[in-house]
Amino acid sequence: MTVGAPVEGARYHIRLGGELAAVGALTVAGQRDLAGRVRAHPDLFAPAPFDAALIGGVAYATACNATGATSAEIRVANRAALWVFALDWQVDTVATAVERVDEIVAGCLAVADGDVPDPGLPLAGFLAEIRDELATSSAAYAGYRSLWREELRRTLVAMAREWDWKSGRATGAGAVLPDLETYLDCADNTGLAWVNLCHWLRTGGPDCLDRLDELRAVGGQVQRVLRLVNDLATYDRDVAWGPGDLNVLMLGVDRAEVTRRVGDLVDGCVRLLAPLRAACPDQASYLARQLGYVTRFYDSGVDFWGEL
Repeated sequence: MTVGAPVEGARYHIRLGGELAAVGALTVAGQRDLAGRVRAHPDLFAPAPFDAALIGGVAYATACNATGATSAEIRVANRAALWVFALDWQVDTVATAVERVDEIVAGCLAVADGDVPDPGLPLAGFLAEIRDELATSSAAYAGYRSLWREELRRTLVAMAREWDWKSGRATGAGAVLPDLETYLDCADNTGLAWVNLCHWLRTGGPDCLDRLDELRAVGGQVQRVLRLVNDLATYDRDVAWGPGDLNVLMLGVDRAEVTRRVGDLVDGCVRLLAPLRAACPDQASYLARQLGYVTRFYDSGVDFWGEL
């Protein structure tokens, strides 16, 4: 009687169950921490869009990508990801004038420079918490603080740039919409590259820090994938939420072309990851999991945001 295959199959499922349990435990811990941040910043998190599913979704995504990490190690990444959602909401939906967008950018960059947050800017207060958490938990933060600020600046500037595009589209004031390449160049507005850097500064050793440039190059491509697959999945929502909302499918690009570009970007990520698997396997695995997560999550038709 042959028992090898059934035994190995059972062992595989036992290992899989253990991995899923670890992800579940990290998700629960992360969700509780993020729920605490939401309660601490009621002016920043409107209950409808920032529902329990969004908070849990953020925690679950980080837990899936950062397998092997502890709840303490992924706290910064979780909070940074939630902060990006808050930034997106404040710029994309709440801000009605360019002056407010400029205030957000300036206030957040001041915090990145070490200033006390402006009490009239809730985003700055939450960002200061993330900055201070990194400063106390990451031995690498002090040496890479300028890079952290630059990645944050890129996110803020990209958010403001898209606000300009959307504002012009909503008002019809001679707006010139971007082409596909220009739109993808603005993918820093997803904030993914900044969140990743927060995570690597918190958890990475010398093998990671020595290869930050290569890791960031892959992460930059992953966030382009995220930008496109998010647009494909949320087009109907973008149409419904307001005349100013922008989506790649509103730029004269059809789904087939966007899908082809996603495939090209994924192939490019795989090639860039290959030499990193031996040099910094944990970070390469993190990016590979992240790439798989963003493509399959949005392919399911589910969205992070709650109903308005």
